Amino acid sequence: MTTFRLAPAVADAFPDALIALVTATGLRGREAWPDTADALADLERRLAEGSWQPADENDPRIAAWHTAYRAFGTNPRRIRPSVDALGRRMAKKGTLPRINPAVDSYNAVSVRHGLPAGAFDLDRVTGDVEIRHAGDGEEFTPLGEPGTVEQPKAGEVVYADSSGVLTRHWNHRDAHRTRVTEDSTRVAFLLETVDAPRDADLLKAAADELEGLLVPHAERTAVHYLSPAQPHAGA
Repeated sequence: MTTFRLAPAVADAFPDALIALVTATGLRGREAWPDTADALADLERRLAEGSWQPADENDPRIAAWHTAYRAFGTNPRRIRPSVDALGRRMAKKGTLPRINPAVDSYNAVSVRHGLPAGAFDLDRVTGDVEIRHAGDGEEFTPLGEPGTVEQPKAGEVVYADSSGVLTRHWNHRDAHRTRVTEDSTRVAFLLETVDAPRDADLLKAAADELEGLLVPHAERTAVHYLSPAQPHAGA
């Protein structure tokens, strides 16, 4: 089992953080996922007809993340939270990217609910995962750029396992090593808010929606939550 931990310093800095950990084992990423395809198509249709649009930085869900990014020294208009970047891309292009069914599922749920989302292939994770501040001299290889090595700034919030950093700027970008592909069978999905007093019910609805997309294509799924009051969960 992989344990996810919220480090005490991050819990102290973001006391209203709440993270949904949605796990799936026996995932079948090479079969058709019609419910996910329908979810993507529905969002694109609603955007085209003008009945819905992605949350932007004026929305309190996104604004809270901009505030969080500034708190750990990142300019959120230059390096945007994942849901902000994804929503802006969708608003501009009118579509969401098609990567693979598992990734497409969390992208659809992320944009629909205005919450950052990500995922790790647990078979590529080493040891446990901690949400913590980066230290000096750490390294990160971004998704899709296996030949690139970045150094997170000390104090930046990251996900990290015992082998290294798995995200930059909390949720801006995932690492190449733990990327989710069609062949990933054991995956941890994350949905996040830094304003649980306002967004806890929304986060739980989003986690349930994501789990519903995974259930037809997995042997087993589960949902757990991390918060300053409950800083550990197993995947």
